[in-house]
Amino acid sequence: MNDSEALSHLQAAELKILDAIASLCAKFDINWWLDGGTCLGAMRHNGFIPWDDDIDIGMMRSDYERFCELAPRELQPGFSLHNSQNTDCYAAMFSKVYMDGTRFENQEGRDAGSAMGIFVDVFPYDYLYVDANLRAQQIKTASSAQRLSYLYHSGSISVPHKGMLGEIEKAVCVLLHGIERMRCKDPRQYQDRFDNAIGDDSVGQISNECLTLAWPNMAPVPGDDILPTCRAKFEGRSYPVPRYTERYLTTMYGDWKSIPAPEDRHTHLPLLIDFGDGQIWESGN
Repeated sequence: MNDSEALSHLQAAELKILDAIASLCAKFDINWWLDGGTCLGAMRHNGFIPWDDDIDIGMMRSDYERFCELAPRELQPGFSLHNSQNTDCYAAMFSKVYMDGTRFENQEGRDAGSAMGIFVDVFPYDYLYVDANLRAQQIKTASSAQRLSYLYHSGSISVPHKGMLGEIEKAVCVLLHGIERMRCKDPRQYQDRFDNAIGDDSVGQISNECLTLAWPNMAPVPGDDILPTCRAKFEGRSYPVPRYTERYLTTMYGDWKSIPAPEDRHTHLPLLIDFGDGQIWESGN
């Protein structure tokens, strides 16, 4: 199996996970939408960005918590919910739905001792405080908790630069990983710290603007830009997307309609994928 075949097979598996999620959400009236690059793919390509290798969905916090409560018993057989509350060595402050019987091994997961399956990411969106200082602290607290959790679980962290600077950044991450492993006695503290960043109206007035605090790398989005959702085609299916989809994508990506130059099209296949059907792809083979 070559890289192109592996990508196509991976995308097909992720679609099966997405359909299982969609079925549960329809049954229990849970609002959700195609998020990030998956939404961009729907609007620009009517499906996956051709070189993209994952699916992201979003939910407002209240729907996310209902989903996490229901999924362990209501997901179709063959799929399971994973997050820091129910899975050892899990670093992310959002959930994943795995296809059971598969393996998706990247360096971070191997370092952490985390046995992941092929997955779809489920991101909770949280409303932000009106007060600028409270909002800044909210985002800082959440970002710090997520970064430290990743550092604790693995020294192999994706870094923003290449070349010599990138190598220095990687070395620093390995050093910080060792320090964090010595400093932290219970990794559950990262989730507790992150949860303290979730908006609380007893602390301050909550705005209508929201972010996924686990990955706050975009400008805040008005909740009314997302809900109620509308529909878009994705790989021949119809799925929910944010209400004002183009405005949402512009907030997230700027000029999202332009196709990136070939050198900027990145597929991030892992080290190994076991598709659970007898087919295994491994990097470099």
